[in-house]
Amino acid sequence: MAAAAGPLRELCRFCRVLLFLSQFYVLSGGESTDIPPYVMKCPSNGLCSRLPADCVECKTNFSCVYGKPATFDCTVKPSITCVDQDLKYQKSFVINMTCRFCWQLPETDYECSNSTSCMAVSCPRQRYTANCTVRDHVHCLGNRTFPKMLYCNWTGGYKWSTALALSITLGGFGADRFYLGQWREGLGKLFSFGGLGIWTLIDVLLIGVGYVGPADGSLYI
Repeated sequence: MAAAAGPLRELCRFCRVLLFLSQFYVLSGGESTDIPPYVMKCPSNGLCSRLPADCVECKTNFSCVYGKPATFDCTVKPSITCVDQDLKYQKSFVINMTCRFCWQLPETDYECSNSTSCMAVSCPRQRYTANCTVRDHVHCLGNRTFPKMLYCNWTGGYKWSTALALSITLGGFGADRFYLGQWREGLGKLFSFGGLGIWTLIDVLLIGVGYVGPADGSLYI
């Protein structure tokens, strides 16, 4: 009995050493256990043809004609599983889409950054350089993030109806100009009694047609 316990004890010790070495190998980076960041966007066991663009790698079809339907050979990225119409697992599949670059997509297919440092009310109307990113479910050629010149189109929360109402009722005291953040003009109207009524009438017309807007250059709500 004692003779059999010796080899058994040695075997257990050998197993502990192997377990320690395997854990040390993983912790030292010999085997990466990190999950790729794109996996969070990719639904498991869904249709391969409906996976977001970040989940697949497609070969560029240079023979496609712009604006025409085209097919692209795609492969699923590692750590992603998907199925075909028959619920069979597959790695390679074909995607049907329109032949065009990402920056040629309609505005509904991408999202762009907003700018609050440009003048939305100016002549000529100002533009700004926005960084645009294609939506996940849309496939296109080229870079999915691209710059684009857009018109300034932001609001600071000022209402046109409120500004017009203040101009009609309290415009002689500069309330409309104070509301729009134009405090210098507001003080001028206040101490001149609305320019003896002339300035008040002019502001009613200018605010009514939208020529006079918020001082920060934003649009009315």
